[in-house]
Amino acid sequence: MRLHWFLPTTGDGHEVRTAIMSTDAHRPPGRPGSVRYLAQVARAAEDAGFEAALTPVGAGCPDPWIVCAAVAQHTGRLKLLVAFRPGFTLPTLLAQQAQAFQEISGGRLLLNVVTGGDPVEQRSYGDFLDHDARYARTAEFLDVLRRTWTGRRYDFHGEHYKIEDGLTAPLDPIPDVYFGGASPAAEQVAAGHADVALMWGEPPAAIAARAARLRALAAAEGRHVRFGIRLHVIARDTASEAWAEAERLLAGMDPARIEAAQQRFARFDSTGQQRMAALHGGSVKGTDARSLEVAPGLWAGVGLVREGAGTALVGSYDEVAERLREYADLGIEEFILSGWPHLEEAYRVGEYVIPRLAPGPAGLVSGQVTG
Repeated sequence: MRLHWFLPTTGDGHEVRTAIMSTDAHRPPGRPGSVRYLAQVARAAEDAGFEAALTPVGAGCPDPWIVCAAVAQHTGRLKLLVAFRPGFTLPTLLAQQAQAFQEISGGRLLLNVVTGGDPVEQRSYGDFLDHDARYARTAEFLDVLRRTWTGRRYDFHGEHYKIEDGLTAPLDPIPDVYFGGASPAAEQVAAGHADVALMWGEPPAAIAARAARLRALAAAEGRHVRFGIRLHVIARDTASEAWAEAERLLAGMDPARIEAAQQRFARFDSTGQQRMAALHGGSVKGTDARSLEVAPGLWAGVGLVREGAGTALVGSYDEVAERLREYADLGIEEFILSGWPHLEEAYRVGEYVIPRLAPGPAGLVSGQVTG
């Protein structure tokens, strides 16, 4: 297992917040996403035993390349999983950015490819391609990007990119490419180009079905892909304490805030976002947090106000570790976790959950936890 954390570049606090908006409709973040604060979170993740930290990308986010280059100066081992939008820059230029980042960070770059799922946001950047065309462009982008890393000149003539005597930016090490997407077009890109296919947290049966489908698609391409999952974590000494924290987070989501968020998410053409919405149905289904428990220990309440990854593992430290093991048994090798506030929760997960995943008789999982 490889365990990663999350950098809340749009701000942090004691409540569920959006990931790619600099301000929320109800109030600004309690902790602004300054480099000083993000460096604290990154050092906590590093000390806690996480291997890397993911950054978001979007209209409300500071540029991930610049933020991660700054954070890298405050850490010594932690890798930075830098998110970027293919199509918003040329793949040849991004290859040079990656080369510079590897030099600055001492080889600690990982890449997270975000094709984009909000047509309104895409158009605000000046991108008017439809859903499937964006993924076709992503496939070409990654094809060109990998060619630049070979160190050999090349020609490329595609629908979206045409390059003659292409620039090279050989890298050592070459960063792993993480890619998320749940539509047929996205899964085909993952099968053909990703090192790690990322999924948002769904019930184990749904994850197993997606992993089997992606495994078959990759095999048809003569490739092997690893699988990763993005989950929030609410872990405490006891299950009752963890669910009480989920109740507190839910209480911070007033109906007007939920309605505004759901209206915004409804315009997305993201299949993954639609799958998240199907778990919670756009509203609280009962009188308490457990009414949104969609599988044992898997809570869909986060997705009421947060775009993207909208589920959390809730339970005692032992229970959360057991849930992680269930996903690992399905073939999930990489786990990108988070919790509010990200600073304190990095330490909590590092102190109480990661040791329960350690190899040997005291751990729940055989194998290696990288960190």
